[in-house]
Amino acid sequence: MSAITDFTVTGADGAAVDLRPHAGKVLLIVNTASQCGFTSQYAGLEALHRDLGTRGFEVLGFPCNQFGAQEPGDAAEIASFCSLTYDVTFPVFAKVEVNGDGADPLFVRLKADAPGLLGTKSIKWNFTKFLVDRAGKVVRRYAPNAKPEAIRADIERLL
Repeated sequence: MSAITDFTVTGADGAAVDLRPHAGKVLLIVNTASQCGFTSQYAGLEALHRDLGTRGFEVLGFPCNQFGAQEPGDAAEIASFCSLTYDVTFPVFAKVEVNGDGADPLFVRLKADAPGLLGTKSIKWNFTKFLVDRAGKVVRRYAPNAKPEAIRADIERLL
């Protein structure tokens, strides 16, 4: 697979979702959690999604329960939380693992293409963000504490 958009992931409903419809867009792929200290970043992610969506930008959220069991809910609970608490309109997919033997292939690729600090491959916590250009190439990884609004300029340079 050459582009991130060549992957198939699992939707919140359990069905396979082809990422090809997202080809040609700038993407911010984020592992999320509803009970994390960074959960309020949903608001900033949604603001970016709404503000820049007409220019070809999308946020893709992937709930993850690997860090402090901060995403214990099922797909319906996660969807309800995102909608009711943060009015999220960007796609939120099925819960994934981002590290270890069960890591989702998408995240294996993201980590390989954009290693963390000192070249580490593992994701350290929820709300790690990966910026992907229109060609489906991973441009940069952002730490969980990087606020969405702080990376807006990087996104706009790719639009």
